[in-house]
Amino acid sequence: MKLQKIINRFQKLHKREIDLKLDRIKSLCQRLGNPQDKIKAITVVGTNGKFSTIAGMFSILKESNINCNVFSSPHILKINERFIFNNEELKDDELAELFEEVEKINDNQTITLFEILAACFFYKAAQYPDNINLIEAGLFHRFDASNVLKENLASVCCAISRDHEDWLPENDRTVERIIFEKTSSLLNSNIIVAKQRDKKTMECIKKTISNNQSNKYYFGKDFSYSIGKNNSFYYKDKFGELDLPMPNVLGEYQLENISTAIATLRNLNLVVNDDHIKRGITKIKNIARLQEISSGRLKNLVKNNKLIIDGSHNEHGAQVLNQYLQTLGCNKHIICGMMCNKNHKKYISYFKDISSMTVIDIPGNPNAIKGKDLKEKFKDISNVTYKENIETAIKSLPIKKNDIVVITGSLYLASEMLKLN
Repeated sequence: MKLQKIINRFQKLHKREIDLKLDRIKSLCQRLGNPQDKIKAITVVGTNGKFSTIAGMFSILKESNINCNVFSSPHILKINERFIFNNEELKDDELAELFEEVEKINDNQTITLFEILAACFFYKAAQYPDNINLIEAGLFHRFDASNVLKENLASVCCAISRDHEDWLPENDRTVERIIFEKTSSLLNSNIIVAKQRDKKTMECIKKTISNNQSNKYYFGKDFSYSIGKNNSFYYKDKFGELDLPMPNVLGEYQLENISTAIATLRNLNLVVNDDHIKRGITKIKNIARLQEISSGRLKNLVKNNKLIIDGSHNEHGAQVLNQYLQTLGCNKHIICGMMCNKNHKKYISYFKDISSMTVIDIPGNPNAIKGKDLKEKFKDISNVTYKENIETAIKSLPIKKNDIVVITGSLYLASEMLKLN
């Protein structure tokens, strides 16, 4: 309750939820003693795979006995998830104390919620100068609150695709502009570029960062992976090949993110060996990203059938989710809820051979599209239905033995579903 009261006060400090500028965060950081200049950071940008890549690095670094701080967004179950220090989430009282201290120093100055949360993270992170900080960029990156570092260990560029285009000028809503926003201000250190959805995107990234003097490592050229006959995971880079166990996450696209995590850590001067990597990739905590639910209230409704919650919410996310579903020899029942500012028709166009599509409202979120309106967007799908809530939706499904139920379309929906479960 105390934490929520503080967050409510934070939200009143700016009339807009997002305001892409750096002056406010820089001003507050200066009053905090510029803590962002006192940390060792790996910055992660991109559209998809950022959290998964961070989760992979975090798990490997923990196996290496390297302490980490992690800043990510959005949180799924509780805001504490965004504030990991010394490998542990801050407890409620610790987080409230941090918030109040920064709130006092901010002295009611105008600032967005995300900006003051980022300042809180930097302020606390400076207390652990030897830790590795894994920092997920927010919207785009160029004017994001995470982009106040003067130096870092590396910048990781995950898969880039269309998303959040409503924040770009109407006459310049292109992938090229998104790539510019995400990569043009990367620091001069090391840049690791993950597998992209097509050659054009990769070439555009290379062009945008061509004048950046960083050491650059590209998927396909400097590191790669393959799947062996016995479901083995092979990773390869200039240091050699690794014969790895399959990670404890679903979907081949997660191998792309894990390969990027491995490439990043192997190209930095860190005490990370092959055994750390082998153990780390089997202990990844990747909440709401193709997460199978094994118990709980919602799981009880599907009984012996498989239940998966996935927060994918843009066209590339839909594409890789469908690629995973296509590997399953069973009927797929999709339950979907989305935010208003997404390309709903493009998102759903990637789903093929599904047995049923049920759209629902995302409870308590004013920025979500109403389920009935989403049904209209999906009118080209012959078997789409609307249900008011998730429990009614699951109970209405014609589930047979071995069928799978997938809840998707938004991280905010995933959050609500996991809380309900």
